[in-house]
Amino acid sequence: MSGSGKTTLILESLYPAIKASLNHEVLPQHIKELDASWVNKVDLIDASPIGNNVRSTVATYSGVFDHLRRLYGRLSDQYSAGDFSYNTGKLRCPVCEGTGTISMDIQFLPDIEMTCEHCDGTRYSNDVDSIMYHGHSIKDVMSLTILEALDVFKDIKKIKEKLQILVDLGIGYLTLGEATPALSGGEAQRLKLASEIGKVQDGSIFIFDEPSIGLHPLDVETLLRVFDTLINQKATIIVIEHDLDVIRNSDYIIDMGPEGGQLGGEIIATGTVEEIKQNKNSKIGKYL
Repeated sequence: MSGSGKTTLILESLYPAIKASLNHEVLPQHIKELDASWVNKVDLIDASPIGNNVRSTVATYSGVFDHLRRLYGRLSDQYSAGDFSYNTGKLRCPVCEGTGTISMDIQFLPDIEMTCEHCDGTRYSNDVDSIMYHGHSIKDVMSLTILEALDVFKDIKKIKEKLQILVDLGIGYLTLGEATPALSGGEAQRLKLASEIGKVQDGSIFIFDEPSIGLHPLDVETLLRVFDTLINQKATIIVIEHDLDVIRNSDYIIDMGPEGGQLGGEIIATGTVEEIKQNKNSKIGKYL
């Protein structure tokens, strides 16, 4: 039920308690006891925006941009990898200084962000056009979708691996140059996971706060595959959720209620999907 205490239990109690324990700090005042000796890391993967810095893009946040800069640096006798950074490099647009936008100061009104006319929002000067990989400058690459870039760089192992993870997370339609503050909550959640896929996660807990909101059922299917990948890497996943498909795929369910608000805050049923189905106290069992 909405308002039954899921957020209070997980985000306001369990999560801060584990963080305090890992940092060897005093537990939150309302937590009497915690047994989390096996935990060595806890990550909250929520739908909050990834910062507000327009210089942060899908390419930089995912780590693929570093590999791209190194590749283009090797292709050039004149420039090094650092020169291909649109934040500090020699090849960034001199007008917008690599942001792709110009801020217009209008008195008595909020500033207006306009696309830089000099670089047409690409963040780079025209000097990058002379350095190509398979017909693409680094400026061109930033306008490609992840899926398109995967095809271009299929022979570059480190770049291919990074891009494949993003495709497997279901965000292959995003462009590499997409500013991360502009991503939807679900897109931000999946991008935050990109750096975790492929690592051994023994002793790690990932907490997701309603990750299925706004997702098409096929996208929920992709989300569940991501969960399976993390679990196969020995992670523990805790999900605050209303979606029946996600709940139905859980190993263990904590059903809270019996209602919301003042009538909530109790654990009314726990167990596997089959046990919840047969529990007469469960609110979710009959829907499963």
